[in-house]
Amino acid sequence: MLFRKDINGLRAIAVIAVVLFHFNASWMPGGFAGVDVFFVISGFLMTGIIFRGIEQENFSILSFYLARANRIIPALAVLCFILLIFGWFYLNPIDYKALGKHAVSSISFLSNIIYWREAGYFDASSHEKWLLHTWSLSVEWQFYIIYPLVLVAMRTFMSLQKMKTTVLIAAVLGFILCIIVTYQWPEPAYYLLPTRAWEMMIGGVAYLYPFRLQEKRKKLVEWFGFSLIISSYLLISKESPWPGYLAIFPVIGSFLIIQAQRNDSLITSNSVLQKLGGWSYSIYLWHWPVVVFLAYFELHDLAIFGVLVSIILGYLSYSMIESNTFFRTRKKASLLKDIFLSKSLFLVCIIGITSSVIHIKSGLSERGALQGTPFNQAVQDQLAGPIWKYTNNQLCLERYPYDKLSELSWWFCIQNNDAPPTILILGNSFANQLYPGFIKNEKLARHTILSIGTCGVNSAPASKPSSPCFGSRLADQQLFIDEIIKKNNSLELVVIDGLNPEINNESINDLKNRVDFIESLGVDVIVFTPHIKPKFHPKSCFRIPLLEGFGKKDCSFNLSERNKVYENFIPLINEISKSNPEVMFFEQNEVFCPDNKCSYVLDGLPLHRDAGHTSEYASIKLHEHFTKWLFNNYPAIF
Repeated sequence: MLFRKDINGLRAIAVIAVVLFHFNASWMPGGFAGVDVFFVISGFLMTGIIFRGIEQENFSILSFYLARANRIIPALAVLCFILLIFGWFYLNPIDYKALGKHAVSSISFLSNIIYWREAGYFDASSHEKWLLHTWSLSVEWQFYIIYPLVLVAMRTFMSLQKMKTTVLIAAVLGFILCIIVTYQWPEPAYYLLPTRAWEMMIGGVAYLYPFRLQEKRKKLVEWFGFSLIISSYLLISKESPWPGYLAIFPVIGSFLIIQAQRNDSLITSNSVLQKLGGWSYSIYLWHWPVVVFLAYFELHDLAIFGVLVSIILGYLSYSMIESNTFFRTRKKASLLKDIFLSKSLFLVCIIGITSSVIHIKSGLSERGALQGTPFNQAVQDQLAGPIWKYTNNQLCLERYPYDKLSELSWWFCIQNNDAPPTILILGNSFANQLYPGFIKNEKLARHTILSIGTCGVNSAPASKPSSPCFGSRLADQQLFIDEIIKKNNSLELVVIDGLNPEINNESINDLKNRVDFIESLGVDVIVFTPHIKPKFHPKSCFRIPLLEGFGKKDCSFNLSERNKVYENFIPLINEISKSNPEVMFFEQNEVFCPDNKCSYVLDGLPLHRDAGHTSEYASIKLHEHFTKWLFNNYPAIF
């Protein structure tokens, strides 16, 4: 195939959009659609290679795989290697362990599956994942693996014309599947091959069914395609369900530009876009780690500088690695020997083994680079994240078996001894985080503590089917827990926490109804006001500075932030106090602001275990304040 300047320029248009979006979403709100443009280009080129080989009866699947590996792996492997070196000196064990996991998944082209299972693409935590962008490379590689196998198999019982028709039909059906899955299961729809394959097959359709156009119509088709792409970049945003039906705009736009075949276009063939198009893969590889670097070290004002650095690193990667003949297959060697001696395969093994060791060894917490830093084992023990040792235990699960447990992604059920409960902690994970403080409070040693449930007391049903509070699940859990309260006349106190901080009449009524039920059984109620949540992961407070005194995170905050959390909750307190005057309210944020000096760190330890939940240490320290409050307000509990 002759070199297509239009396609090379289209690559530049795609990578520019992605880079601008990632450095500052306001610059190009729908710039993430540049990835979809890349998918179309990739499908066009791969379909051309495979069908030409099949038509000429000389297509080799192994040769195809080797060529793709030599094209993609070297630059990716070097990126992973440099990040692992950087991480040795600057990443704490938690982040370094995660980098090891992500590096091995990236180099083995499984990262899209890993990131799907971890979180959403637009979560705040995305800026802590140095290789998040490699999900798209994994999708492409998975397509490269499956697509030629399917086409070669089809050729054994199908004519070329029927194969072309099948690709067209599969692209249409894939688009329909994409729409359905996007609205039912948005996260897998974003990351996984089945909902992305149609975009690459549309590129294949562009190769298999080329337009025959006059020059004037070529220009019209190109401009229409370009307008579709630019419109998607500017009018779509990260709030839009994606890929879904909206992905048709950048995909069809790319399809039309490819079909226009204008190698002399001012849009795609100018020298600037030709250079950027040639460097586009390496620019894409390097830009996201630069984004994460700036976020990691709080250098948010250097976004424009970051864009320039990404282009420079992309150019260097292209010149020194992509263009280097060292990784190319030798012309006259046997295929099997080429595969066995493949430098790309060697890189995969080296990076894969090294990354796996880093992950298995929990980020190599004993490495010398960590000596003398604030990140020690005691800190690491507190940063347990949402999955911690107080989630559930067998005692609780056996005493209170929930028949719909298999439907739930989370279920908190933990009790400290085999006796009827006297204190029930009620609510979601923000209620469950109180549990270690209760069981380790010596003043409450006579009590049996039960923490059970997974939905907030005044939460509305969730809209996502994957949520444990979706649809009827919220009411089902409430009925189940209410039966526990009814049957245990040993209960003296129900502690409610994790309430929805967005106060409205509906949430107030939901809480009132639950309190009415509990009090009708003669059980006392204490409601904890919402706790303060940092806008970042607490491990940032223990970051290794880039330079002495540079890049250190300030983890203090203003007392007004604490006061605002409480003030926003006053309308609920007032309303519940009118109807249920016996209900008590405890303001729990004193633990963050001793002596009116507020911080997310106390005595060198984090008060949160992730960006939302308090740590075990905070739960225990909270009880110092809570115990004093109980002596003054509820001494009967002792």
